[in-house]
Amino acid sequence: MNYIDEIQAQEVLDSRGNPTVKTTILLSDGSSASAIVPSGASTGKREALELRDGDTRYLGKGVLKAVENVNTTIAEELIGLSPYDQSAIDNLLIELDGTDNFSKLGANATLGVSMALARVAAKSLNIPLYRYLGGANALTLPTPMLNIINGGSHADNTVDFQEYMIMPIGFDCFSEAMRASAEIYQHLKKLLNEKKHITSIGDEGGFAPNLKTNEEPIQVILEAVKKAGYKEGDQIAIALDVASSEFVDENGIYHLKGENRKLSNEELIEYYENLINKYPIVSIEDGLSEDDWNGWEKLTQKLGKKIQLVGDDLFVTNAKILEEGINKNIANAVLIKPNQIGTISQTMQTIRLAQRNNYKCIMSHRSGESEDAFIADFAVALNTGEIKTGSTARSERMAKYNRLLAIEKELAYPIYLGKKLFG
Repeated sequence: MNYIDEIQAQEVLDSRGNPTVKTTILLSDGSSASAIVPSGASTGKREALELRDGDTRYLGKGVLKAVENVNTTIAEELIGLSPYDQSAIDNLLIELDGTDNFSKLGANATLGVSMALARVAAKSLNIPLYRYLGGANALTLPTPMLNIINGGSHADNTVDFQEYMIMPIGFDCFSEAMRASAEIYQHLKKLLNEKKHITSIGDEGGFAPNLKTNEEPIQVILEAVKKAGYKEGDQIAIALDVASSEFVDENGIYHLKGENRKLSNEELIEYYENLINKYPIVSIEDGLSEDDWNGWEKLTQKLGKKIQLVGDDLFVTNAKILEEGINKNIANAVLIKPNQIGTISQTMQTIRLAQRNNYKCIMSHRSGESEDAFIADFAVALNTGEIKTGSTARSERMAKYNRLLAIEKELAYPIYLGKKLFG
């Protein structure tokens, strides 16, 4: 019987130069695979705990405690077990921690083990990761959501909304969708230069210009779409990640500092409605605060049949919280971030719950990323249909897109939903 022979974690650096956990698992048949855990900047209150050392190293952001937890507590329990029962081992990680949010071992410790386990099991069986996790049904290439203008906590500029994304929906295959996106990105850079804006980029590869309003980035992007020779709405749609929890006060008032405005949740919903009536916006993420559930009910009633309303901070990839949202008819889509919940099996449970209830799923990176492209395979495995992993810049973002391009070539009959998602 093939079994787990060795588990070894180490501290490495992510795309922001902050420490994170890399875990390597070696099997008795000689198979070996590693995984690197990402880290977010804009985080929900109810996310699983990312264990940091809190000492003087790396301004308190070291992860040696999480590394030690992998190399001792976790390794001692997992060595000798079969690598092929993902659910059983993930459940064992949950039991070893014994808390609701991995505050003992750290979700960065458990997720690194969980990801590496899936990868090494697939490698030992000589099948792709997406096939191992998804079986014969893993056929759908996700429509990308490319963050090409950054604001909020992802950039040091005057734009309140965190991400302005393009979605190449009107294409027959993933590779053509990526070509169009890359061309639009280059035209956007030229336009910003012509308008005398800075073209430095944020954490996720998008440009971070100082623009006058939160509407202006949409206008500039659509101008770039036209310059690139594509049709807005028909071929290219707009998606927003507002990340409103970052600019709401304790009284539930939303501060659009870039526009010097203070809005109630109803006024902010009206603000969104005006935007979607003017522009080809198909998706808004975290349109209201994670604590503003009454507001989310109003938002869903008002716009839920018109566009995709995505819960990120709202649901934090947690099946229990998502189930509550489903029961209350809040939102109609969920962002999927494995490090918000702590294991691959828990992430899969959330995705399947969403899909059973006709909630769309968007596989997502974090702002602190690495060369690890696990989520590309994961998106195909679970047929999420959408993926959010940055712009066509920065190698830690392109690693995911390049992996998806490779998967497209591997599949005999790849499916690209594109416009079917929103048509």
